[in-house]
Amino acid sequence: MADEGDLVNDGWLGAVGRDGAQRPVGLLLTLSEADTIRRLELPVHTMLPVVLRQLLLPVVIDALGLPRTRQEWSERFHRGHFTSDERERLAHYLGPRYGDRFRLFDAERPFAQVAGLEALSGETKTAAQLVPSVASGNNVPLFSTLSEADELLLAPGDAALWLLHTHCWDTASIKTGAVGDPQANKGKTTGNPTGPLGQMGVVVPTGQTLYETLLLNTPIWPDGLEPGDRPQWAWDERPAGLGCKSPSEVAWSQRPVTGLLDLLTFQARRIRLITCETEQGLRVHRAIVSAGDRLTQTSEVEPHTAWQYTAKPKKGQSHRRPRRHASGRAAWQGLGTLLAMALPEQSDGPYTSLLLRQIGDLQVGRVLSEQYPLGVETSGLEYGTQSAVVENAIGDELPLPVMALLAQDDWLRVALLECVAQADQVARALDGLNNDLRRAAGGDPLPRDKGSRPSMQFLHTLDGTMRRLLTGLRTVDADDEELLERAQLAWEQSVQINADREANLLLAAAPPRAVVGRTVRNGDKEFVYRSGKAIGIYRTRLADILPRAAEEHRAKREETAAV
Repeated sequence: MADEGDLVNDGWLGAVGRDGAQRPVGLLLTLSEADTIRRLELPVHTMLPVVLRQLLLPVVIDALGLPRTRQEWSERFHRGHFTSDERERLAHYLGPRYGDRFRLFDAERPFAQVAGLEALSGETKTAAQLVPSVASGNNVPLFSTLSEADELLLAPGDAALWLLHTHCWDTASIKTGAVGDPQANKGKTTGNPTGPLGQMGVVVPTGQTLYETLLLNTPIWPDGLEPGDRPQWAWDERPAGLGCKSPSEVAWSQRPVTGLLDLLTFQARRIRLITCETEQGLRVHRAIVSAGDRLTQTSEVEPHTAWQYTAKPKKGQSHRRPRRHASGRAAWQGLGTLLAMALPEQSDGPYTSLLLRQIGDLQVGRVLSEQYPLGVETSGLEYGTQSAVVENAIGDELPLPVMALLAQDDWLRVALLECVAQADQVARALDGLNNDLRRAAGGDPLPRDKGSRPSMQFLHTLDGTMRRLLTGLRTVDADDEELLERAQLAWEQSVQINADREANLLLAAAPPRAVVGRTVRNGDKEFVYRSGKAIGIYRTRLADILPRAAEEHRAKREETAAV
């Protein structure tokens, strides 16, 4: 990449084409040739929503406008590429109009930074504070290969990615007190929230090309953008009363977003990158990361999260709050949330993202084919110690049948949610078997928050089966009930095989005294625990949970007996 850090023209993003070959591209080439790019090759899973929100989507939306009708969205999507006129408008937007505002090291308006930002102490910190996987301050990842004493040199392209990642996902740790920050005390700023994406479970629908992914992440708004809504690089065009001329001139404040573009490019931190010359060229080696503006609440126009609806919230709280992804759970285990299409107004419950609801609505109107190979990427960070450190990264990809995004009583959704529920119920049955075997051997059940449970390994073994099921159901016809029934039977049989394998391992590990068992008195009642009784209870539960597999097994047994 060139020394100037020109994000528009320098090849700093890795684009994977339809043929699988990777090449470096700049922002302009990424958008103008989005139809030839299958996906972007990014350092970490949490980077996709960062690049989409902080760069690609706001450029396209601001340059070309939002689609206002299904028909307009459909025309863009089925065209499959930007027209020559649209490419010219994107080139103008990233050239004469705003091109100079996408320079990473510009003296007056460095991209996504504050020129001249200074710490009250006059000090700077290592660039490692931009990268969660590198030890910095209180954030000490378990497997970090670098310590805070090691110098981290970031190439301009990498620095740009981690700069935007910090705006979206930064921890809530103490920040450097900056000159002009009224909340700074003794050179520090406390009480910072995490970056906006760190407060939600991010859900990004994906298509077959980057162009399709951009459209799938573009909301349809009949009235278009809010008046005065601008991305962060165009703040000087905001009408009076809607904010400042540039991030460096605004007073630190707590505020709502002014619209979709402001939301997507929200600057949660004030940052300045500091460079040095090396044999390899210009590198970022130091940085200042201070507090930024704070969102008053998660915006109602937020497109990339599912919601938890509360019918009777506490005073001062919203009916909706973002749902976070659970650590250690595959994305398919959260299908109940992803496929919750109806708002549970009379009760508490999940409600899927704006974009997935829109895709379901587009399928109702036959804008999207029933067989369209939709994908979903989920991402999140799990924070610890008052959200001051990153403990775990959550990321997954999932094939998702478009037909499942229809009305709440849709037959395919019901079938998928039944499969997920069966996996969860069998997992609990295995844990119950494990606890009963422990009791039979003279021990106690595992505490809820401790120990390795058989359910975890069991659910992991189902991962590939569920993904094959979802991929296969993306092409099923709406009236092919027989095929769906066969798919559900195959699923139950796979669950049965994997569960029995885990159960046999538990039985093999049980000591001989578990056969004799023991009697436990609880008040006036006695409970007998033996390995034989435990396995009998487990098999009865399994037959109730997997009725198709149980019936198929009985039919084959009767057929064999008749012969």
